[in-house]
Order: sequence, then structure tokens, then C-alpha cells
Amino acid sequence: MRKFKRALVVGKFCPLHRGHQLLLDRAQAGSEELLIVSYTRPEFPGLEPARREEWLRALYPQAAIVVLDDDRLAALCAARGIAPRTLPHNDLDDGDVHRHFMGWLCWTLLDLPVDAVFSSEDYGPGFAAVLGESYAGSPVAHVSVDQARTRIPVSGTAVRSDPHAHRAFLDTLVYAGLVTRICVLGGESSGKTTLTAALAAHFDTSWVAEYGRELWESQDGVLDYDDLLKIGREQLRREKSAAGQARRWLFCDTSPMTTLFYCIEMFGEAEPELAQLAEHRYDLVLLCAPDFPFIQDGTRRDEGFRARQHAWYQAELARRGIAYIDVAGTVDERIGQVARLLA
Repeated sequence: MRKFKRALVVGKFCPLHRGHQLLLDRAQAGSEELLIVSYTRPEFPGLEPARREEWLRALYPQAAIVVLDDDRLAALCAARGIAPRTLPHNDLDDGDVHRHFMGWLCWTLLDLPVDAVFSSEDYGPGFAAVLGESYAGSPVAHVSVDQARTRIPVSGTAVRSDPHAHRAFLDTLVYAGLVTRICVLGGESSGKTTLTAALAAHFDTSWVAEYGRELWESQDGVLDYDDLLKIGREQLRREKSAAGQARRWLFCDTSPMTTLFYCIEMFGEAEPELAQLAEHRYDLVLLCAPDFPFIQDGTRRDEGFRARQHAWYQAELARRGIAYIDVAGTVDERIGQVARLLA
């Protein structure tokens, strides 16, 4: 294959799937530099620019990556002293609007001219022709990659309709970003760990255990101040790792918010980074009611402490504007409550 100076690949990447990756891999192999541009108007829920950019940067770290919405585009224009524009709508019948938008973007706004366009679409040759005639002053080549979808028989529309049914067409990193993460909170001896494990078994998926307890046990019941930040970091690292192996849902036993509570309780203060980690958001938060008989296993405080911890969660979730669901009753009753939510 001819080695181009700079190749362009444009797509929604909503989400990024293996068909896109085949195209991007071919473009990267066939050029000295690769420019990847992603935009869509309107946006698709849950596939916002920051998420798409994270996928692209992780999988194509050597490429120049530009992921746009109107706000990002306006910021680029302002930084370069160029009059702002808005993204063209996906449903525009006149394909030349998108072609000329990309020409303006590459040659004027980004100053990243291209000499090749790689695509898997029938509009590819016309797209390259417009770029060559109107912007490059010389022909821009078009390279077609799996236009018939024989190598990778998938589309973004199909994946969006049910990403879990199409997970074979998604990189583990991408699929992890589409898994619904459910955090289970609760005071001591409120059944949260039992519930988290039971929910994972019920839904045939993965769960993330409470790392703080694991570290506490490994250190014979002693935690230093610096350990709490370590716990917060490791809890999120384990969640990220487990998400790629989960099936549709990932259940998480506690969160860095729990670690923040214990840090303040034990030491009267917390590192700013731990406070920031405690801002981590989940798709759903469950708060276990303190209606189980309190069981003293030698590691817990007392029933009064459990009630105070539960009240802290209620207040803190409200202060942060985080919606949550109260779950109560036996383990089976709690599972039934959650199953109805996720049905």
C-alpha cells in the first residue's frame, strides 16, 4: 500500500467498534500520520465526546485525535481567532455540507491538510474529490476498506441497539465503558457485601469487593492515613478492570465515598485527591437500610455507629445531588427490588 503523508478518517464512533478499528488500523498502517475526527449532531446518549475521545486516545495514542461537539468546536475557533461555526446535522441531505466542513476543519481550523481519506462508505470517493479540488489543490486519494462489511459484519446502529448482544464486536476497553455500574452503599452490618455478591450471582455478572476491608485484614486491623488514599485509588482501578469482564452490569461494594467517610472518621481530615475520588459517579446507587440485625464480628463498631453512618450517606448523597434507591428487607426482597429496577 502507498504510504500517504497524512490520512484522514472521519466517523461518529458511537460507539467505536471493530469495524471502525479495521478502518483505523489500515489508515494508520498506510500513512505517516493519522488524523481522526469524530463528531455527531445530535449526540447519542451515553456516547458523549469525552468517552469517545478516551477510547480513541487509548487505542490510537500516536494519532492526532479531534472529537467535537459545538462547545469544543467553538473553543477551537476562539483559540485560533476564527469565527465560530456549528457542526452540520447528521441528517443533512446535501453531503457536500459535511465535505466542505471537513475541508475547512483540516485546512483552516486545524492546519492539518491530508492527502488521503480512508473510509468504508460509498461517499468516500466524492468526499476525497471535494477535498482535493476545493482545498488541497491536488488530488486527495480515497482508500476503501471493507465497504461491503464482509470482514467485520457490524454497524454502529446495530451496536447502539444492543451493545451487550454485540460485545464480540467491541474492544474490551470500549465495552467496559458501556457497562452499567451499580454502587451498593450501607452502614456497617447492613448487608451490602452480601447483597452485592448476591446481585452479581442473580444477574450472572461480576462484582467488585471492598478493597478497604481486604487491606485492613492484611494489615492486622491497622490502617494509616496514607492507606485511605491508596484504598480509594485501588477501588476505582479494580472497578475499571472488572467492567471489561462484566455482563451488562457491574456491582460495586462501596465506593471512594465510603473511604472518605472512614478517613474523616478516623483522622479528622482527608487528602484533596481522596475527596475528588469520592466524586466518582455511578449509573445507579443503592443504599441498604439498616434493618438487618446488627452482627458484631469483631471488626465493627456498634449499632449507633451504623445509624450515624447511614445518615451520613443520606446527607452526603443529597448534598452531591446523587439520586439513590433505598433497598430494604431480606436479601431476596432486596434482589427483587433491584431486578424490577433493571428489568
